[in-house]
Amino acid sequence: QVQVAESGGGLVQAGGSLRLSCTASEGTLSTYVGGWFRQAPGKEREFVGCITSSGTSTYYADSVKGRFTISRETGKNTIYLQMNSLKPEDTAVYYCAAGRNVAATSHPYYYWGQGTQVTVSS
Repeated sequence: QVQVAESGGGLVQAGGSLRLSCTASEGTLSTYVGGWFRQAPGKEREFVGCITSSGTSTYYADSVKGRFTISRETGKNTIYLQMNSLKPEDTAVYYCAAGRNVAATSHPYYYWGQGTQVTVSS
């Protein structure tokens, strides 16, 4: 059992940066793939990116490639989402998730956080 929680969301101007954290308060993230998803108002939840358990590989949605970076710090039981060059269309609730396999869909991820709001103003 793993419990994760996101932090670091907030309001930022277009072109700015934010770093989201996903920390496990129970269990360990080190053996799981860490995924990030987001959901904008009126839209379905979409894949942002993920990182393998070893941290050696990352995968991103085309919409964020080159702007967002996922990393993990095993000693802190935390996965990060560094978001640069933010755009108004990045506004959404961001969720972290943990699963056993690399996947760009929600289903393979077992454990989910409650989400953190990111708002990008124009």
